[in-house]
Amino acid sequence: MNSMTTGEERSATAVGATREKGHRWFAALYDRMNRAEERGFLGEMRKQLLGDLTGDVLEIGAGTGANFEHYPNNVQVTALEPDSFMLKRAAKKLAALGRTNISLQQAPAERLPFDDATFDVVVSTLVLCTVRDVPRALAEIRRVLKPGGQLHFIEHVRSKGFGGRAQDLIRPIWGWCSAGCHPNRRTLDALRAAGFDFDIMERRTMLSFVPIIRGTAVVASPGG
Repeated sequence: MNSMTTGEERSATAVGATREKGHRWFAALYDRMNRAEERGFLGEMRKQLLGDLTGDVLEIGAGTGANFEHYPNNVQVTALEPDSFMLKRAAKKLAALGRTNISLQQAPAERLPFDDATFDVVVSTLVLCTVRDVPRALAEIRRVLKPGGQLHFIEHVRSKGFGGRAQDLIRPIWGWCSAGCHPNRRTLDALRAAGFDFDIMERRTMLSFVPIIRGTAVVASPGG
């Protein structure tokens, strides 16, 4: 089911998907809002996360396609995005880059349209803070990963102490401005609960109190 599509097919998929509900204005402003970070630490985190990948890769929540330029040319990437307005912008970015090893489809992380054990790697960058059902999304990731496959992620996580309480306080307005993002999600706890072991490779801070982490996760061994 991990089939490639042409640039024209990708664009047609994205255009046809605009009938679905999405976040028009957030999609329109997303790249502008993150321009400084993408040129700085966030772009470097993406490069470190993706630069050495091999095999068949699934990206969930591709957004406007910020990861596309960082993928190696020798991997086959299937990128999913549920928001129709984000999807249109990702399709334009993909066409501009001319990357033929990346295909683009509309689907949510909670319902991955692929067979079990399809992918060597799943990529999630600033996605688990937004999905509506984190346990279901992680269960789907486990399902489509091949044995020994890895989840590579960059995610917001809840801070400790005062920082975490501040994240709790700003969550309603943050989510309203950011298409439902939860800056205070306990994502590492969710990974453990879903049966993943993980390593944190890098930790940064946004807005002085919102941690953002880069890491990899694998399905925990029985009894491990």
